[in-house]
Amino acid sequence: MSDPTTPTPHPVLQRVTERIRERSQPWRQAYLDMLAASHRPGPYRRDMGCANAAHAWAALPANDKLVLAQERQPHLGVVTAYNDMLSAHQPYEHYPERIREAARAAGATAQVAGGVPAMCDGITQGEDGMELSLFSRDVIALATAVALSHNVFDAVLCLGVCDKIVPGLFMGALQFGHLPVVFVPAGPMTSGLSNDAKAQVRQRHAQGLVGRAELLASEQAAYHGPGTCTFYGTANSNQMLMEIMGLHLPGSSFVNPGTPLREALTRAAVEQAVARTAAGTGMGHQVDERVIVNGIVGLLATGGSTNHTLHLVAMARAAGIVIDWDDFAALSAVVPLLARVYPNGNADVNHFHAAGGMGFLIRELLGAGLLHEDVDTVLGRGLRAYTQEPVWLDGARLAWRPAPAESGDADVLRPASRPFSADGGLRLLQGNLGRAVVKVSAVKPGHRVVRAPAVVVSDQKQLEQRFRAGELERDFVAVVRGQGPRANGMPELHKLTPTLGVLQDRGFHVALVTDGRMSGASGKVPAAIHLSPEALDGGALSRVQDGDLVTLDCEQGLLQLEVDEATLAARPPGPDAVAPEQAEQAAWLPHGRQLFSLFRQHAGAAEQGASPLF
Repeated sequence: MSDPTTPTPHPVLQRVTERIRERSQPWRQAYLDMLAASHRPGPYRRDMGCANAAHAWAALPANDKLVLAQERQPHLGVVTAYNDMLSAHQPYEHYPERIREAARAAGATAQVAGGVPAMCDGITQGEDGMELSLFSRDVIALATAVALSHNVFDAVLCLGVCDKIVPGLFMGALQFGHLPVVFVPAGPMTSGLSNDAKAQVRQRHAQGLVGRAELLASEQAAYHGPGTCTFYGTANSNQMLMEIMGLHLPGSSFVNPGTPLREALTRAAVEQAVARTAAGTGMGHQVDERVIVNGIVGLLATGGSTNHTLHLVAMARAAGIVIDWDDFAALSAVVPLLARVYPNGNADVNHFHAAGGMGFLIRELLGAGLLHEDVDTVLGRGLRAYTQEPVWLDGARLAWRPAPAESGDADVLRPASRPFSADGGLRLLQGNLGRAVVKVSAVKPGHRVVRAPAVVVSDQKQLEQRFRAGELERDFVAVVRGQGPRANGMPELHKLTPTLGVLQDRGFHVALVTDGRMSGASGKVPAAIHLSPEALDGGALSRVQDGDLVTLDCEQGLLQLEVDEATLAARPPGPDAVAPEQAEQAAWLPHGRQLFSLFRQHAGAAEQGASPLF
C-alpha cells in the first residue's frame, strides 16, 4: 500500500507508462501466457521422474538429499558469473557455500545451477575481444536459460555485477519468470586513486607527456582490489537499476566486499528468496511496465551509463515490454539530475553511498512523484521500503533504518528541490543521419553545439594515428562508422575519450558521431552514439565524406549532415559499410569473433536493444 503522503505521480511518468503499456500489450500478454503455462504449484521437482531427481542431487550432502526427497522445502538455484579476472566478481568465489549454509538455516536447500561467462570491458577496450562484448550479454542470457532448464528450482539467486552480465542474467532469468528471482550484489572496491586524477594521467599519456610505466602505476592505483570499479559506468549503473527496480535488497548495491554488513546482506538475500517461494510471485510478474519506467528514471536521475539505452531496451523486451528512445527522452525532460559521480563529477560510488546513496535518491524521487511506488519487489511490498539503508547493529545483527534526511555531501547527491540540473541529461538526436542518443550531463554547456567538418574513420585507432600525426589540431566532428551491432558487434570506443578530451581542452570544438558505443564512463565530449540505421544497414552514415559539415546540436536535438539529398543519394557507401564475412575475400576472424557471426547477422537495431534474441 502506498504511503498516503506520496504525491500524485508526475503526468509525464503516467503518460509514458501508459504509452508503453498500450504499445506492449500483445507481446506482454504472450509473455504472461507463457508464465502461466510454466507455473506449477508446490516444489518443481515433485513431478520429476526418480532417475531425473537422483541425477539432480547425486553430489549433495546426505542431509540435503533427505530434505529434497521430502519434496516440501524450497530448493534454490544459483546462477553465478564468478571468475577471479573481474575484480567485481572475485568476491563471488565463496558465495555458493555461504548461500548453501544460509538456505539450510532457512529450512531450504541450494545448488549452483550453472555458471555464465563474464568478460571485462576494461581489459578488452580497444582490443579485438571488445567485438564480443555486446553479444556476450546474449550468450549470458542463453547460459542462464541452460542453467535453469533442469526445472528443479523454486527460486533463483543471480550473482553478477558488471556490464553485460546483469542484463544477460536478467534476460535469461525472465524466461523462467514464473520463479522468484533475487539478484545478489558483491559491492564496489574501496576508493583508490581518484577517477579525475586517473583521467588526467590518461590525457597526458595521449599527448606523449608520460610513459607507459607512469600510466600503468596510475591505473593500478585506481583499480587496486576486489570489487566493482568505483566510477559510475555500466557496472555500477547495473547495481543502481537492480535496486530501484526492486530486485536487490534495499541499500545493498554499494556495500564494500569482505565486510560483515556485506556478508549479512548476502544471507538476507537468501532468506528473502526462500520467503518469496511462499508468496508465489515470480520475477516475470514483478517486472512490469512500472518497474521498467522506474529503471529509466533511476538511470536519468543519476547520469547513468548510455549502454542502458541498449541493455534496458533488451531487458524489457525479454518480459514482453517494448520501450524506445522516445520514452527515455520524454522522461529525461522532467527527471532532475540528483547525483554527480565520475564521469559526471569527481566523486566515486563510495562517496555517493556515504552521502545517502540509493535510499536518499529513491525517497527524493518518490517525493517528486517521479517513481511508481506501488510495485512489487523482492521484499513483496512497494518501493517505499527502499528508502531505507542497512546497518550492522552491535556487531551482531542486520537492521534497516531510514536513509539520511539530508545529503551528506551536496556536491555528490542532492534533493529533488535543488538538483544539479532540471533534466536527466540524456537527449535523443534526430536528423538526416538517423537517430542517436547523447549524454550531456557531463558536457559543459559551451560544448553542446558543434558544427564542424567531418573526419571520417572506420576504426578508433585511425583517429589516434591522425592525432599523433598532428592532423587534428582544429574543429571537427569525428565520424567513426562500421561499428554497429551487425558490422562488428558494436564495440565500445573508449580509447577515443583521452584524444578528444585533449583537443577539447585545447580549445577546439570537437564531437563524435558513431554507430558504435562509448564506454559507460565517457562523458565530457559530446558524442552522438548508437546511431541508427548503422552504416552496414545503408544508413546515411555510410556516405559521409571527409570535410562534410556536420551539426550536432544537443540543445535542439539535431544531428544533421549538411549535404543535399541528391548528392548524398548519388554517393556510393564507404568500404567500411560491409560486414567482414560479406567481403569479397572473407577472412576467418580471430579471437573468437568468427563464432559470433550468427549474432551479428541477426542483431536488431540499436534502438531495439541490438539483440539477436528479442
